[in-house]
Amino acid sequence: MIDPVEATAEELIRVQREDSSRLLAALVRRFGDLALAEDVAQDAMAAALETWPRTGIPASPLAWLLTTARRRAIDIVRRDAMAARRLAELRLEEERRSPAAPVADDGIPDDRLQLLFACCHPTLRQDEQIALTLRYLGGLSTQEVAAAFLVPVTTMQARLTRAKKRITVTRIPIRVPGAAELPDRLPAVLHVIYLIYTEGYAATAADVHVRSELTAEAIRLARITANLLPGESEVDGLLALLLLTEARAPARTDGEGLPIALEDQDRTLWLRPLLEEGIALAQQAAGQGGISPAGLGPHVVQAAIAAVHAEAASFDDTDWGQVVVLYDLLRRIVPGPVVELNRAIAVGQLDGFQVGLRLLDRLGDSQEMQRYHPYHAARAVTLEGLERYPEAAAAWRAAGACTASPPEGHTSPDA
Repeated sequence: MIDPVEATAEELIRVQREDSSRLLAALVRRFGDLALAEDVAQDAMAAALETWPRTGIPASPLAWLLTTARRRAIDIVRRDAMAARRLAELRLEEERRSPAAPVADDGIPDDRLQLLFACCHPTLRQDEQIALTLRYLGGLSTQEVAAAFLVPVTTMQARLTRAKKRITVTRIPIRVPGAAELPDRLPAVLHVIYLIYTEGYAATAADVHVRSELTAEAIRLARITANLLPGESEVDGLLALLLLTEARAPARTDGEGLPIALEDQDRTLWLRPLLEEGIALAQQAAGQGGISPAGLGPHVVQAAIAAVHAEAASFDDTDWGQVVVLYDLLRRIVPGPVVELNRAIAVGQLDGFQVGLRLLDRLGDSQEMQRYHPYHAARAVTLEGLERYPEAAAAWRAAGACTASPPEGHTSPDA
């Protein structure tokens, strides 16, 4: 027979990981106070730990926790007359809000999208946006978020406290932006998720090249956003991009944890289910009818590029002409040196290393590129292709000198 205390603890661990963001989001929507919501959610967890071993785990643990936390919050709010008036105002605001949050199978409205937009509000600093998103949408503990940032727990506690205070003081709205605001606000949300993934994909401040806990969390957040914002092509594009990139994970590092360049990867190790899902999502995001410049966002185009790589049986079979066309489209949407670098790599594969080197050397006039590891790595690979080995060795040394993550100095970037 399973010990009821152990069963309760296991269930609460599951809830903490899978449903804590829904619990917190529902409380924030109701009471408009992130700090209060966090406190009463923890109180409800503590009450469950004491009650469930005696009464049994309820049919809907999340509903039980939500009811308990709401009662606790109301008790706290009622102690203060001003807070009580605020509660009445919040109830009126909640009634006026439209559209209503989607209702999950358990009958509880899913308010996570509102909390996600609040965590990624432009008033907050980017490091605060990422920390809040991991803590309150990702369900990570403060200790886990601190580990993700490679900072002491006390530092992360202070950062989260400041961010929550900023939300309260500046009255950041806990709501999904309206149709007129969404195009301006959604990119920040997607950028935060993308940054979480890229830090896991190529860690900038760790002794390992890949941090799978961060890549998995970013994909989970992208799935949540895609489920809550169906039909948004940029959301689907981001999820497709992450899935197609993650599909290559088993082939990206060797036995010592050092990265393997795209051209040298064993493609039989790529994860077929993720590839198939990612390709389907990329096609869906692009409208199923091919690539058109009209109305496409950067994540849709990047997903299309990743899909071209995913569909190639080998590196030599890659449709580099299509990759260059897509980078030409991407540079019109989000012009910048990194896009130009990746385009130069693709042009070198299509038209020859000499042509690619000319493009790379033009980019080398930028101080930003001189400090950018992938630039020097791309030059090294290109020079090796031209059999200019002493110059290639110098480029590899330059790459190793400017990377923050030691393993990355050994490889070239994916085109």
